[in-house]
Amino acid sequence: MLILAENLRHLRAQKGLSQQRIADDLIITRGRYAKYEEGTSQPPLELLLKISHYYHISADLLLTVKLSKYQLKDILQMADNRILLPIVVDGTGENKIEIIPYKASMGYINGYRDPEYIEHLQYMSLPFLRNGKYRAFPAEGDSMPPFKDGTYIIGEFVEQLSDLKTDKTYLIVTQDGFVYKSIEKINPDSIIVRSKNTFYETYEILFSEILEVWKFVKALTDEYELIDLTDNVVKDMFLSLKEDMKKMREELKAKH
Repeated sequence: MLILAENLRHLRAQKGLSQQRIADDLIITRGRYAKYEEGTSQPPLELLLKISHYYHISADLLLTVKLSKYQLKDILQMADNRILLPIVVDGTGENKIEIIPYKASMGYINGYRDPEYIEHLQYMSLPFLRNGKYRAFPAEGDSMPPFKDGTYIIGEFVEQLSDLKTDKTYLIVTQDGFVYKSIEKINPDSIIVRSKNTFYETYEILFSEILEVWKFVKALTDEYELIDLTDNVVKDMFLSLKEDMKKMREELKAKH
């Protein structure tokens, strides 16, 4: 509950209000409210929801995200205030494609909503990927064919699970790591996914287990080629980035 206490102090300071004023608005005593800001007590669910409505911020964010870390210019705010996606932008305001390091899936799962973690990731820019938010994830193991180790899967962020479609391929982030799967069936509270490798059977992923979903767009191989790239103009633009990408890959390998 320490995150909640910190968020309550931060939000009150942003509004320039006293503890007494907020306590009056919530119809509780100032002493009771002060304990929530101190982290020595936690509000019951009914009051937590009331606080959520008071600040127009979801209870999920109040409990799990340090709101003081976020700057509006560096955050993409999703529908219904449900998710805050920290992003990296350049001097012109263009989103950059963050690169998740190999052997660092658990680090990403722990830091995917932390702007400081995202800010320290290396990144690249592809001039033909401008509309939307993109991120590059490492392909590992034998369950992501045709991609082998050394390939980065570039995905476009999916804002809402209702936007998922069958027979489309996604990079799905769960508490257990990354999976690259095609969706075979969409249930009311889960999806059935299959691997491109027929050795693996289909299985179910509950919506409650999903942290993020990224729709497959392109794959960057260890030869610095983009799979399914057919536009010659785009190819020419991409070739100019190969040397920078090569240096970046060497730096990533050196660190991990």
